[in-house]
Amino acid sequence: MNTALIILLVFGFFILMSSFFTVKQQSSVVIERFGKFLSVRNSGLQLKIPIVDRIAGRVNLKIQQLDVIIETKTKDNVFIKMKVSVQFKVIQEKVYDAFYKLEYPHDQITAYVFDVVRAEVPKLKLDDVFERKDDIAIAVKRELNEAMTTYGYDIINTLVTDIDPDIQVKNAMNRINAADREKTAAEFEAESSRIRIVAKAKAEAESKRLQGQGIADQRREIARGLVESVEVLNNVGINSQEASALIVVTQHYDTLQAIGADANSNLILLPNSPQAGSDMLNNMVASFTASNQVGEMMKKNNKKIVKPKPIEPQSGYEDDVQPETK
Repeated sequence: MNTALIILLVFGFFILMSSFFTVKQQSSVVIERFGKFLSVRNSGLQLKIPIVDRIAGRVNLKIQQLDVIIETKTKDNVFIKMKVSVQFKVIQEKVYDAFYKLEYPHDQITAYVFDVVRAEVPKLKLDDVFERKDDIAIAVKRELNEAMTTYGYDIINTLVTDIDPDIQVKNAMNRINAADREKTAAEFEAESSRIRIVAKAKAEAESKRLQGQGIADQRREIARGLVESVEVLNNVGINSQEASALIVVTQHYDTLQAIGADANSNLILLPNSPQAGSDMLNNMVASFTASNQVGEMMKKNNKKIVKPKPIEPQSGYEDDVQPETK
């Protein structure tokens, strides 16, 4: 008798314990009674009738992510693989629809993603796919929301996380990009060289202009100095020919002095003998004297030339007239 009582008490304890169950946070439990839907229980301690009620299933209310990899082609016939990440969750008020209307929700979402991507991507070229991936993600989200809301699912976000063209296409794109960058670099280098050449030419032109101006100013000052030197020498009784010769000889010796002062100079001025100065002075004085004499003679010869008088024309009638004789 005592053994039967103990067995009954133990069985009753297990029956009582099976009447209580807990539901975790961010999840729901579907309760069925004799195979028919009874209720949806949320988080916390819950009670059910043993043997009569049972837990049909648990529904996760957290945000879930499904990664879908799709292979499709673009408008320019390039095959690519795209990875679309779908973030979704079960609407708490529609746990019944999410549990009973869809057997495999992941497969359903994958099918819609395939349908939308393969409808949108073939309209775009490969470069446009990279630029407009956000538009593709928005189109996928819009299509999924319209379809999955009926089944109790809310699409939080869709992201195109990867676009992977064929390896040969990627290599070709890299070569095109590298060639374009090399072209741009060459253009910049050519422009830089042109700027340097133009700047150098301008600098040389300015240098030549300033050098020419300096030489002109130097020659102008030298001429002014020569004029003043000739005037000074004339004032002391030296004529202009002798003064010019003396100035030239002085410049000759100044040049020799400048050459001697430069230790690295390899210039040789000829003639450079001790008699060169006096010979140069005598030759120049004689040349100036001879030129003056030639000038005076030419002036005298011009004065001796007399222009002939013009012949007056005579009439032919007067030549024919003979004097009368008486």
